[in-house]
Amino acid sequence: MGLFSFIKNAGAKVFGIGKTTEEEAAEAKMEAAEVAKANDQRAGQRLINHINDLDLGIEDLFVSIDGERATINGTAKTQEAAEKAILIVGNTAGIAEVSDEITVEEEVPVAVFHTVVSGDSLSKIAKKVYGDAMKYPVIFEANKPMLEHPDKIYPGQVLRIPNLD
Repeated sequence: MGLFSFIKNAGAKVFGIGKTTEEEAAEAKMEAAEVAKANDQRAGQRLINHINDLDLGIEDLFVSIDGERATINGTAKTQEAAEKAILIVGNTAGIAEVSDEITVEEEVPVAVFHTVVSGDSLSKIAKKVYGDAMKYPVIFEANKPMLEHPDKIYPGQVLRIPNLD
């Protein structure tokens, strides 16, 4: 038995041992990218499942996520269904942009989207948009099932404001 000496940086790089700092950083970056891609795929599938559970009537629904950007594809029976799906995806933590690639079978005027600010209520929004605070149920109904109660909105949330024409 004894102690044997070797040249540290010579020889085969096996099991990750002996890698340079640059090699370790590159490998860690690749692993992080693979983890992020897998997480994005799982998140996209969860959003698809959630939208399908709401039975909005969107055929061939697909949501892909790349970092903070989501792309949503499919065929919606109505403009309302497409807009609700976009809002579900966009009102998800971590999503900053939604690319809408949904085909709509029955096109109608696109609703306006409103970003809730501190102090907003559905009645205040209805007063501003429709000139009548008592039309808040129109906004509430347009945002079901994302909204469970007219008083439960939060700053940063984006809501559908339907055209009353």
